Order: sequence, then C-alpha cells, then structure tokens
Amino acid sequence: MRIWARLWWVTVLLASTLLAEPPSPETFFGHKMGADRTVLDWSKVVDYFQALEKGSDRVRFREYGRSTEGRPMVMAVISAPETLKRLDRYREIQNKLSDPRATSAEEMRKLAGEGKVVVLITCSVHATEIASTHAAVEFAHRMATSDDARIQGILNNVILLLAPSINPDGLDIVTNWYRKTLNTPFEGTSPPELYQKYVGHDNNRDWYIFSQSETRAVVSQLHNVWHPQIVYDVHQMGPTGARMFVPPWLDPIEPNIDPLIAQQCNMVGMVMAADLTAAGRKGVAVNAVYDFWTPARHYQSYHGGLRILSESASVRIASPVNIKAEQISNLALGFNPREKSWNYLEPWMGGDWKLRDIIDDQLIAMESLLNTAALRREDFLKNFYAINQRAAQRRAPYSFVLPPTQADPGAARKLLETLEFGGVEIEKAAEAFQVGSKSYPAGTFVVKMQQPWSGFAKALLERQKYPDLRVYPGGPPRRPYDVTAQTLPLLMGVQVDTIDDQFQANLAAVKDFRFPAQGLSGSDSDSWKKVNQAWKAGTPVWRNMQTGEFSLGARRAGFTPLKRPKVGLYKSYVPSMDEGWTRWLVEQFGWEYSSVSNSEIKGGKLNDRYDVILFADQSPGSIQSGYRQGSMPEEYTGGLGAEGAESLKQFVEAGGRLVFLNDSTEYAVEQLGVKAKNALKGVSNRDFYCPGSLLNVKLEPGSPLGLGLPPEFTIWNEQSPVWEPEEASAKAVVKYASAPVLASGWLLGEKYLAGKPALLDVAQGKGHIFLFGMRPQYRAQSWLTLKLLFNAMAY
Repeated sequence: MRIWARLWWVTVLLASTLLAEPPSPETFFGHKMGADRTVLDWSKVVDYFQALEKGSDRVRFREYGRSTEGRPMVMAVISAPETLKRLDRYREIQNKLSDPRATSAEEMRKLAGEGKVVVLITCSVHATEIASTHAAVEFAHRMATSDDARIQGILNNVILLLAPSINPDGLDIVTNWYRKTLNTPFEGTSPPELYQKYVGHDNNRDWYIFSQSETRAVVSQLHNVWHPQIVYDVHQMGPTGARMFVPPWLDPIEPNIDPLIAQQCNMVGMVMAADLTAAGRKGVAVNAVYDFWTPARHYQSYHGGLRILSESASVRIASPVNIKAEQISNLALGFNPREKSWNYLEPWMGGDWKLRDIIDDQLIAMESLLNTAALRREDFLKNFYAINQRAAQRRAPYSFVLPPTQADPGAARKLLETLEFGGVEIEKAAEAFQVGSKSYPAGTFVVKMQQPWSGFAKALLERQKYPDLRVYPGGPPRRPYDVTAQTLPLLMGVQVDTIDDQFQANLAAVKDFRFPAQGLSGSDSDSWKKVNQAWKAGTPVWRNMQTGEFSLGARRAGFTPLKRPKVGLYKSYVPSMDEGWTRWLVEQFGWEYSSVSNSEIKGGKLNDRYDVILFADQSPGSIQSGYRQGSMPEEYTGGLGAEGAESLKQFVEAGGRLVFLNDSTEYAVEQLGVKAKNALKGVSNRDFYCPGSLLNVKLEPGSPLGLGLPPEFTIWNEQSPVWEPEEASAKAVVKYASAPVLASGWLLGEKYLAGKPALLDVAQGKGHIFLFGMRPQYRAQSWLTLKLLFNAMAY
C-alpha cells in the first residue's frame, strides 16, 4: 500500500508539473505567431502573459497602469528565478547607480559586480505595427522555457522588462478593423480613426511633454522606477526599402546626448546587424534614415541609458505583400536600397514578404541585444554610472532660473511639472539672491545642472541649433528627418534665464510649483480653465477688450460680456493627429464642443448649432474629397464636396466663424472664396524648408485675437503656408519678424517669410474666417499661442 501511495503522489506531482508548463503560443492562441492574416486581441495577450507567470518561475506578470480607454498596461519581468526573488535589491542597485552623487566609485564597482543589466523592450506603440506584439509573445515563451546556454546567460545577467504593447487601445482598434475588412477589397487598410484616442501615431512624440495616459504610465512606472540601461523600441516602416534598420543612428546627434550613450548604441546595433546577417537575413540597414536628435522620441537617451530602435519593413497589417524588384525604392536618407554599401551590405531585391518574416527578424534582434547586455553586464552598469556622473558634474550652464513673476503662471507651472515628471530636481529660493548685476526675489525657481538628468532639462530649456548638413560637400542642405526644436520656454511663453556662473542662494527642493496669482489675466493660460468652469456653472463672464482680463459674475467698468460659444470640431474619416491633439487640449481646458462630421456639415443649418467650427491641420484634399471611392468601405468615403463647401459659406455669411489651422487653410482659399495667395507657392523645397521650428513673429495691434499675448513671440511652423491677403477684408493679425526669423531649430530660406503674415482674419458677410499659418496648439506644447486659438473661438 505504501508503495502504491508513493507512486500515486509522484504521479500527482508529475501531473501538476505538466499542467503548470507554460502553454506554447500556438496552443494558447490557436495559431503560430505571425501566421498569415492572424491578429491578436489585447485581452488574450494579457491572459497569455499571466499564464506564463503561472507556468514558469522565470516570469513575473505586472500591471503598471491603464490606457486612455481603461485597458490594462502590462509587462513580463523575466530573469533567473533567484533574481526574481530579489527584485527589490536590484531596483535599489539601479537607483544607486543612477545617482552618482550619493554613490562612491568604490561602491559603484561593488554594485556593478552584483547588479543586473535592466533592459526594457517596448512593442507596438504604433498600433498598425503589430509584429512586435506577436514577437513578444513568442520571445517571452522562449525565455520562460528554453534551456539554451545563450538564454541561460541572458537570464543570469539581465532583468528583462517586456511590454508586449504600450498602446493596447490601438492594438484592439487595429485588430477589430482588420477582422472587419478581412477577405474584402479593403483588407490590410488602416482604420478610419486614430489608433490612440487623441494622438494616434504622435504617441511616439510624447516623450517629453507626457500628455497621454500611456506615456505617463511607461515613464513613471518603468523608466523612472527601473532606470533601464537599455530600452529597445520595436517599430515597422514602409515596405519598399530595407527589411530592417538598427543603429548606428544617422547624424545629427543632439548635443545633450552623452557620447558614451551614442557609442554603446553603435555597438549594440552593429552586433544586431551582424547577428541578422549571420542568420541569413538580407536587407539590414544601419546608419540610415533615423537621426538621434529629439527627446520627443528619446526619453532614455537623456536618462543615462540607450534607446535602440529597430524598424522592420511592413506588410498590410497581417496580410502578405509581394514587392517586385522595380518597386524597391532607389532613394532613402543615408543609403540606396538598390545598391550595396558599407551600411547596407546585402540588399533585398524583392519577393514575398510576410508578417512572419518581420517576427523572425525581431526575434533575432531581441536575443542579440540581450546577449550583448549579458556578455557586457558590468560594462553597461559602470558606463551607466559614468554617464550619470558626467551629467551631475556639468558646469556650463550652471543653472536655469524662473523668476516668480511670470506673464503666464499656468504655463510656468506646467513647464516645471513637466521637468519634474521627467526626473529633474527643482529648487526654490527662500530669500532673494544676486547673480552678477541681476537680483532675483524669494520664490524664484532654480534648475541646477549638477544632477543626473541635467541633459534632459537642458535640451528642453535651451534654444536648438540644428547643424547645417549637406547632401554632399557644397551641395543642397540635407533636410531633417523630424522636427528640430523643443524649446519649452518659447513654446509656452515662460521666462527662463540661463545662468552660466555659479552663485550662492538659499535653495530648497520643492515639488509644488505654484506661482503668485495674477487674477484672471488674459496672459494666464489657466484663466481659460476658470472661464470655462464659470460658463459651465452658468456664471456670467466679462472681458476687458483692451487688456484681455476676465471678470466672473459681477460686471466691472470697461468690461463687456463674453458669450459662451457653441464649438464644433471637424472630424473626417481620414484620421488627423492634429484633430486629436486639438480635441485633447480643448477638453483639458474645459471647453465644451461637438465633433462635426461630413454629413452634418452637408446637411446645412449650421448656425442653429454652432458659433465656431475648427478645422485642424489637415490636407485640403482630404477635407474636400476624403477617401476615394473603392479605397475604403462606402460609408467611410468622400469628403465635404461642393455641398459641404456651400454650407460652410452660408454659415460664415450668417455670422459664424471658421478657424483653419496650418494646411487646412488651403481648403478655405480653394473652396470658400477667401482671396489670399500663398507666398510659398512654387518655391522649391531646395530653397525653402521648415521641418518644425520656432520662428519669431510680432503682433499687429488692434485685433482681439491678440489679447493676452506679448508684442513679440514665437510660433510653431511646420511647412506652414504663408497667406498674403488680396482683399481689404483680410487683415494680418500676426506677421513674421523682419530678421532674424529663426528662433530655435532649423530654417532654410527665411527671406520667404520675413515680414509676411502668419495669421489672417478674413471678414466674410457677418462672420469671420481665420487662417492660421501655424499650429497654435502644437502637440499640447505651444501654450503661448493657444491664446490665439482660444481668442478666435470666443471672438
């Protein structure tokens, strides 16, 4: 009996072990990862990662936040079982290495000997780029089950934070759309909505303003808690060039990125490229297309660690493509996809390309990166310390100073809150102090550069000087890959003084960034929040149309009533990120609005429902025509057409206001009869190009649109049109400076802008059309020029 009892218990234990074995992706999902025309539901991905934790002592499942629409944001923490039992200790080590001011060189060496390299892999931030979520599922299973010596080396030396998607809302949006259109002519198209509720593709440009829930969760719970030495951000790109990009990055390198970070990126990327080539994968490009410039894409690069990007050639969501040789592009930044070169050694010349191909490349790249981290564990930890130490020993400038008296206290507070969220230490003066011949009062905020994340603060507070790069020596300028400026004081209208020399002051660390109240000043962005709260409560609102000041409740002498406008925001089936940003901002400031569709505009009688309708930055063709017939399901095709244009004309004639931002202004000129000409029409981009920079302008006196703004300021220009009026009813409200035009970033051909209008107010019938040759609400950053937009809404 005893023998049988023992055998029974052995059987039970064996069965328990077998039952707890992590399920394979194929078993769990019912198909191999990357099988043609298969997509994943986020809830199922979450369930799978939970199943891995239950079946493996190498995996810990963690939920670290919630998405905009309330989905769980999750990751797997993967390492050796012994490491997972001591995660608190390893986070302690990370914290000590991240701040060399409190860690001696001797202690650093001991910590580097004990610690593990922390690697964060983020997947599918862009939701149509679904391959990396599939790859994450398969890679997590491999890490949880494999006995391969290389995997064991990784487990023993690395703590992997694997986030299968940092945009779960978008993943489900794309999955649902793909299934809806599967086996139809529209299979593989992108959904007719943003794949993040507010910002869509721009969610990967939110890494220093931290506006969205997903960004804030990743930064606050992953970056700032774990201080990863390496972040691997897995992406996809267009289908007709290289099969995969990995670093080195293309020039330029933003000057606040430590050279050691750049060198380690080069090393890791080149090893990834070598491992891909060794595995027989062709079409691997390095040092091409993608630069190392803006913190909007590079959070960890300013916090001591590496940001490794890979970009894989896409398919049509999950549907295979066939690329013919003649379809291969012959032009790309840094290389020719049809020719062999040092940074593109084995060209891929066409053929079938599938979702599984992308996953295979990404799996090789993930393992390569982690193996490099494991093999050079102590080097990465010591270098992390050294990079942060150099930042903490920065000498020039010594600090940035924000005086307590600000024209826009709300924007000043927002700026400091943004820096603090990014790990920057901020101090406040308890008493007045002197810097050279200038005095600063008590209450002044000081951002010293002698801290580990000083490069992050410096990159956001100083003016950018993008280098003059040429296609070839003596040739035309090489246009930047992305925007070139991020100077928050200019974007937000905040006075920030740069102090080069050391000074003495009685300072204390603070996290409360309130500035002295200035009533309901027209220059204070927060005044609009209070105005909207008053309107919502039914409280009368008054405004001094000379100073811009508001009054709530009782009328004061010199103030006129300010009626609450009925606001519409145009939203077509062609998704516009700028529309999403506009939606997000008007909500943050408390405006009530309605999204306005093509059919509603074409239905007419708009004055019954709206006082003002906004058109965000969108091409005139997509407004007028939308998706062409046959390119999308019927219900998503078409635009405003002639019927919609006529309805908008009637709306303005009867007293309505139309606000057009950036490219949408062309629609007003082409379709609504606005008499203006674009000064840049016919000018080659070899002669004029503004990729996204801050430019100097001046305010023309007399317009209520300018209330709350200084006489001179800066605006965001991103290849913006320049409208010169051709009739007396059009008045310039804002004009570009005569010289210099460029305030921060890069600009080619400033003579084409000097002295010309940047904002027109066009009277038409009883109403107005406002043409903004700018993005006044740019990515939730340009708080200064938000006042122009809000004034137009409440005109």
